[in-house]
Amino acid sequence: MTRNNSIVAGLDWMSIILFVVIALFGWLNIYGAGYTFEQTSMFDLGNRAGKQLLWFGIACFLGIAVLFIEGRTYEVTAYIIYAVWLLVLLATPLLAHNTKGSMSWIDLGPLKFQPAELSKMITALALAKYMGRYDYKVRSWRDLVTPVVLLAVPAAIIMVWQRETGSALVYASFLLMFYRMGMSGYVLTGGLSFALLFICSIRFDAIALPFGVGSVGVLLCYLLLTIVVLCFVLFEEGDLKHALIMAGIVTGLYGGGWLLTLWYPTNFNLLSLCVLVAMIVYHAVLVIYRRHFAQLLVTVYVAVALLFCQACTIVFEKVLQPHQRTRIEVLLGLKDDPTGAGYNVNQSLIAIGSGQFTGKGFLKGTQTKLRFVPEQDTDFIFCTVGEEWGFVGSAILLILYCIFIVHLITIAERQRDTFSMIYAYCVAGIFLFHLTINIGMVLGLLPVIGIPLPFFSYGGSSMISFTLLLFVLLRLDAERLNKMR
Repeated sequence: MTRNNSIVAGLDWMSIILFVVIALFGWLNIYGAGYTFEQTSMFDLGNRAGKQLLWFGIACFLGIAVLFIEGRTYEVTAYIIYAVWLLVLLATPLLAHNTKGSMSWIDLGPLKFQPAELSKMITALALAKYMGRYDYKVRSWRDLVTPVVLLAVPAAIIMVWQRETGSALVYASFLLMFYRMGMSGYVLTGGLSFALLFICSIRFDAIALPFGVGSVGVLLCYLLLTIVVLCFVLFEEGDLKHALIMAGIVTGLYGGGWLLTLWYPTNFNLLSLCVLVAMIVYHAVLVIYRRHFAQLLVTVYVAVALLFCQACTIVFEKVLQPHQRTRIEVLLGLKDDPTGAGYNVNQSLIAIGSGQFTGKGFLKGTQTKLRFVPEQDTDFIFCTVGEEWGFVGSAILLILYCIFIVHLITIAERQRDTFSMIYAYCVAGIFLFHLTINIGMVLGLLPVIGIPLPFFSYGGSSMISFTLLLFVLLRLDAERLNKMR
């Protein structure tokens, strides 16, 4: 048996079948989303369904071509391709036209290409190259410095230079791989806590306390940080008595402040800040005497979180674009804008709800046909599924995606070399992130940031990049049989 024949025999056909099924189902829904009574053929290149089928064919051709490239090539050339692609990302705004505020699309005659889509795969290869070294392990934060830089550089270029927030946020998907490689769960917990701090700061900052003096948003943030410190003492140190004493002191201080409001308007924001500062000083003293890294970690975390709380309003008002602020305000209920920033989500929910259990039927969606939902064949294509195929069709699609992502993780775990395993986890994280953000966005659970549904949303750049991302993994996975011999 020749080497190419052995690679074909070792291909993971379940991944390929799921890829084809999801892509073809997406093609049907793209046709349904753009269908008009004058439109007669879904193969017509004059409509988006026909173009998507062409993109699918091109993506399959490129994917097959990738399968014939030696897997070792991706590891050897990873850094070179990464460096070249950084130059492409830097040059993109100089060649691109302004598309809804973004400078990330390059015109190639009748076609448009978004280099940021392909950069995810290239960054994943560079990370796998660096972290795939035989002596690499995530033992401390120092081991994460170089990988984080490899991530941060393209993400910063895309967000700041190209003004494409959605594509930049996708780089958060690599956290799954970092976690698998030994990164502490405290990083994930810290990230979630910072998100909660941001939400509390923005959502409740303007609401005054019903007692004393202060803001509900600021007090909630400080209370959250206090709870984090108490949980650290309880679970990390395992000192129940210590945690109960600290909780009692904190409760007494807040209770005393509340009683003081009967005679004097207590500033609870100042009181809670003093409590946190006292905790920081206390743990700093313990760091000096015990020389315990975890104590230093919680001290630094609380100090940084306090600065973050102070910066939230500045970032929200000065850094975010007006349309981004409006979307967050609508999501958090600060602004009711059913005909403006909230229009897409509002119409999307109407479309999904109108599909009920079994849907209105293929090509029979009224919200879709009357164009009530903007971007209904790209970022909001899931609402077309909900309207025409109902809960049943939506559930089947989500189940297919879940099977696909779980299978990618299975592929990652069966790899015989670290390079392939890290790349596989990067791929699984990217697909999971896109699925979560896109569905959450369409359902109004997350801000609208323009994240396509993999293999499903209309677009040549996304179809080709996701296909190459998958097929490079399939080539690496197929070679594992040769590495076992």
